Amino acid sequence: MSSDTFQASKKISDEIKADLAVNPGKYIMLTGDRPTGRLHLGHYFGTIKERVKLQELGVTTRIIIADYQVITDRDTTANIADNVHNMVIDYMACGIDPEKTIIFTHSAIPALNQLMLPFLSLCTEAELMRNPTVKSEQEASGHALTGLLLTYPVHQACDILFCKGNVVPVGKDQLPHIEQTRQIARRFNDRYAPVFPEPHGLLTEAVEIPGLDGRKMSKSYGNAISLSATAEETAKLIKKSKTDSERFITFDKENRPGVSALLTTAALCTGRSEVEIAEEIGNDGSGALKKYVTEAVNEYLAPIRARREELMQDMDYVRDVLAEGNRKANEIANATLNEVREAMGMVY
Repeated sequence: MSSDTFQASKKISDEIKADLAVNPGKYIMLTGDRPTGRLHLGHYFGTIKERVKLQELGVTTRIIIADYQVITDRDTTANIADNVHNMVIDYMACGIDPEKTIIFTHSAIPALNQLMLPFLSLCTEAELMRNPTVKSEQEASGHALTGLLLTYPVHQACDILFCKGNVVPVGKDQLPHIEQTRQIARRFNDRYAPVFPEPHGLLTEAVEIPGLDGRKMSKSYGNAISLSATAEETAKLIKKSKTDSERFITFDKENRPGVSALLTTAALCTGRSEVEIAEEIGNDGSGALKKYVTEAVNEYLAPIRARREELMQDMDYVRDVLAEGNRKANEIANATLNEVREAMGMVY
């Protein structure tokens, strides 16, 4: 993505952010996650916290649990039901309110997925092959390029446009997805009738959340603190995290990734700066740092964990939330698909 394109996207994003607080009712936000494992601190500080904020502002909020997208680059759906239910629990424990936000799954919304057919007719092979996320996902998986992975950005367009989403919280690397969705909406509207908005990316300001080894926090790296982890499990994970042999604690991301990752984790959980925490610990070494981080994380997650425990005791309620979210999403998707059929002259 060119610098000019990014700056233009950022300018629009900044304008939307300023307007959100004044006119939240103008916006429909679509966001979501793949249920490939448990949600962790990276998800919380990276996206979930912002979703709760937008929900409370009064933005119409839709969250998709993208279960079909699990098989874009994986050979199995083992544990998927458990992952989906735990994702619903995590969302609610973090403050997502099912009375205000629809939570739903791909596989339960046939009309959403049916939009793939007309949308695919609006894309060329070259456009699909150009998407940087498709390339990086394929390389990371080590698999042959499947048809589902190739059309992954089109499926995301279906997610956004089925509910007439006009804002999508994204990082810089996901802006090409938004541009492809805008292109699909524009081409459909031009070819048939004006049905879809052209959505914009709402650029997230969250820092990249480091894992316990200094790399990006990720389920696949095994360096993540899950929201569902107990205080004891969290303490063990932090205790075995990599630091270095230098006793004096300093914040230096490039030369001391392990120490700096722990400082950033503590900073996010306490609202303090990494440098301030490092100066306070000083010559007390990595043992004192790990103790500080453990206490900061466990204190921050305590109310989320307490709410999780309550929800885990009432799985019927969790399943009901998902069933009701799927019912509402189906109503929206069916109405949109009817509009699409009518625009295309396919009502018989």
